[in-house]
Amino acid sequence: MVFSTFLSANTKGGCELSQIGAVEVYWTAYKTAAKVGVQGSFDSVEYTPAAKSGENFRSILVGSKVAIDTATINSKHKQRDETLYRFFFDIMSDKDIEAKIVDIKADKRVKNAPRTGVVTIEIEMNGVKKTAPMKYSFSEGVFEAKGVIDILDFSANRALSSINKACFDLHEGKTWSDVAISFKMKIEAKLCNTK
Repeated sequence: MVFSTFLSANTKGGCELSQIGAVEVYWTAYKTAAKVGVQGSFDSVEYTPAAKSGENFRSILVGSKVAIDTATINSKHKQRDETLYRFFFDIMSDKDIEAKIVDIKADKRVKNAPRTGVVTIEIEMNGVKKTAPMKYSFSEGVFEAKGVIDILDFSANRALSSINKACFDLHEGKTWSDVAISFKMKIEAKLCNTK
């Protein structure tokens, strides 16, 4: 989902932030005893902002939500995508993944370095809600957060077993339960009052 805002003057004299463009969600799953990564994304990510604009990350991000259509999984390999959906996501009780930003904590600022911190995400998958910390960085207008979830925390044992069985030879008998997750969005910062 694409979202943009028109920024108005900030009477406090600071910057005004707004998220612009689409939110991109990425994942890396692992196979084989050597833990070889398979990367991908989702083509349909519906973003609902907490606020159109605000004076800091907390005001525009905490409370924002995404709904991910798992049928739009994209690893740039059509047959693999069909297998992942059929033998993993379609096994789960819910076909969509929902996530919400519930907290954000900034690290101490370092001059001439990207802003960093931790954003806490509440993820609902397979009917189970769990929170996950994700380290974020903000540089040159791009906010990116990275973390790890364990599929077993979402009671997805059956789905993991299903994909492991379907891909047993390709995965050399091993499909890992941990999955690296990340999201990326553009945030525009405008100096609204230079006094």
